[in-house]
Amino acid sequence: MARSSILVIDDEPNILTTVRRSLEIEGFRVEVAGNGALGLQKLAEGDIDLVLLDVMMPGETGLEVLPKIRVASPETIVIMMSGNATIETAVNATKGGAHDFVEKPLSGDKLLITVQNALQFARLRHENTRLRGRITTDFAMIGKGGAMRAIFDKVSKTAPTNGRVLITGENGTGKELVARAIHEHSKRADGPFVKLNCAAIPSELIESELFGHEKGAFTGATQQRRGKFELADGGTLFLDEVGDMNPSAQAKVLRVLQENELERVGGGETIKVDVRVVAATNKDLASEIAGGRFREDLFYRLAVVPIELPPLRARREDIPTLVEHFVTQVCADNGRRTKKIAPSAMTMIMQHEWPGNVRELKNVMERLVILTGDAEVITEADVGDALPRVKAVKTEFSRGTPFKDLVSAAEREIIMAALEANDHHVSNTARELQLERSHLYKKMRALGIDHRADDDSGAIER
Repeated sequence: MARSSILVIDDEPNILTTVRRSLEIEGFRVEVAGNGALGLQKLAEGDIDLVLLDVMMPGETGLEVLPKIRVASPETIVIMMSGNATIETAVNATKGGAHDFVEKPLSGDKLLITVQNALQFARLRHENTRLRGRITTDFAMIGKGGAMRAIFDKVSKTAPTNGRVLITGENGTGKELVARAIHEHSKRADGPFVKLNCAAIPSELIESELFGHEKGAFTGATQQRRGKFELADGGTLFLDEVGDMNPSAQAKVLRVLQENELERVGGGETIKVDVRVVAATNKDLASEIAGGRFREDLFYRLAVVPIELPPLRARREDIPTLVEHFVTQVCADNGRRTKKIAPSAMTMIMQHEWPGNVRELKNVMERLVILTGDAEVITEADVGDALPRVKAVKTEFSRGTPFKDLVSAAEREIIMAALEANDHHVSNTARELQLERSHLYKKMRALGIDHRADDDSGAIER
């Protein structure tokens, strides 16, 4: 990842030297300028991610330079610095477009945290802007049948409100896409869209991810860190796989939803947040509640508006539209001319069960575009080669063998065959077998099946 670049504008040489040294130690690229005019010149010369701008400088003050920075580089984050800060100055700076305000004398730790938080905010904003251009098109293309029209209608009615939404459906049905569409069509669209996959975070770390932590809160907490709720302030927090959240975290999330406030792990300060929560799960939460694994009160807080996404096999009329969309998209992304689908190939695609739903369909279309090279038409034979196939299991009965050993042998053959059909990709194999990935890993370990490190098992994003 490229190092972030920071420009420090201050008329005090010792401030420039101290700030430059402390930020360079942390791996940042740092430029310095002794006045506003020189600062604007350096801004024009280089790609600057963040500006630290002193308020009180001879000649043009920081408040006079601020609007010029906003015009010259609207995407650049500006943090104001002052040794004589007043509420009026801070308000004027915020109105002028400053992201934050720090007081002198500067604390190295506080300055670093402020800079890191501002850059993380900028990255989230950039990501949201990048994705926004594709959200509307992608969402509109996930189906035109009756079931999806009803979902579009519900989303259009729900998005402009602050109502919480619970999206349910099998893996790969497009839950995150719906969540993003809700955010992009809401009054919070200019705010951050922050997501957390609750199933991908170890239970002992989930609270730190959600609520942040203070320095020294636990082993390894070497500095203060804001959690997802704080990062989503003014925007939307997407809690994916919320059914996998542990009971302790569930209770604390419930409190945030009720009170709109939280405390970081290891901290005592109460922090107010303004966040819309959209949650998703592939689990039957009614069964989870009955089994005591999910809080009923949290369910009702999350499911103000429930949206259930049907599996692809239940809306086959949408498949041709999706195929055309994905093939066109993949061809464009790879600089290839758009390919056509032969009628017999489309028939085969329509007849497939698609246990991985829209995600699996998109992956297969990408595979087809790549493997068919310069061919203008995708044929039935191409589709047959691209679709995953699980070989028949041939475990034989052996007299005197305990039943559990026979079952284990059969399970091992099934999993091995499924892994081979999916190029040993565990996530794809789990989807095809309709198992939770964590459950498949447990089965593999119990059956002595090795696996390749080809999954993003620690990823937060889906």
